[in-house]
Amino acid sequence: MASLQEIIAQLDHVMEREFLATFKAIAGKFKDEFSTLFGGGAAKLVLSDPESPNTTGIEIIARPPGKREQGLALLSGGERTLTAAALIFSILKTRPTPFCVLDEVDAALDEANVSRFRDALKSLAAQTQFILITHNRGTIEAADTIYGVSMGADHTSTTLSLKLDGHELVPAVFDEAS
Repeated sequence: MASLQEIIAQLDHVMEREFLATFKAIAGKFKDEFSTLFGGGAAKLVLSDPESPNTTGIEIIARPPGKREQGLALLSGGERTLTAAALIFSILKTRPTPFCVLDEVDAALDEANVSRFRDALKSLAAQTQFILITHNRGTIEAADTIYGVSMGADHTSTTLSLKLDGHELVPAVFDEAS
């Protein structure tokens, strides 16, 4: 029993150390990503109970350009979207993954914000493959390959795929079996 408790204490210490190191790295990148996506402003990640890292929560404090500092719940839909994107991008820059699926995350963004969001996606695409589900034309413009479903003249669903090679449209290989 004593040996088991010692192992648990060691694991708790390792998890706390790793969590704090990762949190610090993500929090630093989050400030930069927020400012980039918003074209200014400031944001920070804070631990709700810094004395107890194993049970603490994480709070997001944001100040979009021209606004006062506030919690996530008080931001508009588009501001929350960009703030969440800044957090996701910060995590991906700290701990890259092979791919990331985003579903309609750009729906609440206006044209200027879509442009900055698209640019951030392009910069991260070198290390992470993004699969985006979107109807936003501005976001689609950043794609290398587009897959879609359309209603045919006979009222059946038709799949399509386009591989974008610079300014040329090249039919992409699409296998019905896959």
